Amino acid sequence: MTEPSGLLIINKHLGVTSHDIVWKVRKLYGTKRVGHTGTLDPMASGVLVVLVGRAAKAAEYLVSDEKRYTATLRLGLTTDTEDATGTVLTTSDALPSADEVLSACEAFTGEIMQVPPMYSALKVDGQKLCDLARRGIEVERKARPVTVHSLVCTPTDVPSDYSLDVLCSSGTYIRTLCADIGASLGCGGVMATLERTKTGGFTIDESHTIAELEAMSEEERLSLLIPTERLFDALPAVVLPEFFEKLCRSGCEIYQKKLRTDYSIGQRVRLSSADGRFFALGEVRDYEGGSAIKAIKLFELD
Repeated sequence: MTEPSGLLIINKHLGVTSHDIVWKVRKLYGTKRVGHTGTLDPMASGVLVVLVGRAAKAAEYLVSDEKRYTATLRLGLTTDTEDATGTVLTTSDALPSADEVLSACEAFTGEIMQVPPMYSALKVDGQKLCDLARRGIEVERKARPVTVHSLVCTPTDVPSDYSLDVLCSSGTYIRTLCADIGASLGCGGVMATLERTKTGGFTIDESHTIAELEAMSEEERLSLLIPTERLFDALPAVVLPEFFEKLCRSGCEIYQKKLRTDYSIGQRVRLSSADGRFFALGEVRDYEGGSAIKAIKLFELD
């Protein structure tokens, strides 16, 4: 039986890790080769792109993508995890007005500097920050630039709580965004809820829960797999005639002058056969005879 391969858009439920979802998908699809494109914390729900079969090889080549979240900002307290599940460090009854909160949020749009939280999956010297934090170890983290493309803040019926709709670059921590907004207002703030509604070109509307998958037949589950090529929709497509395809699959570079293309050095491209079938991710490199496209990862075998 051919190993299933493709993308699976999961609506992750609360209380489980991204690894828990991967384990479930391995069982449901009968393959050990399963990965994902971006961790969601147990207290977060929403879109998790799972890579099944040969698609799992794509994770290291992903283009940085935009993400969209809906979150609840809770003002008047701080915690060690920057979310509502952590140990409370400070509280404040002096809540700002709605106008002050909306004004503060405006200052957090565009490119901002953000210090990654200790409770995150980032690694330092091979160890995850969250593992160090659980052992009571805190290490210095450097602020790094992230981009908040849009931030819509809406008051709720609870005076301390505000609904946030955030469109941001990959690598943006919403819990830290909430904490930084609270700090700027002088009252503290944490993230109380989080749902990822979009990552890359995939939205919550096309996702499926694990419970839904478990209720399906094997044929129905297989029909949900999306071609791996969708991960690289943002890249230009290059269609190779049969002769050049064979050379490319054999590891040879294909000179751009022969293909009549003119992409810049370092540009990555989607490589397809003459019939339009995606088979590899390519990259433009400089050679003695000129610039050429070389396959850097095959996703379909001969």
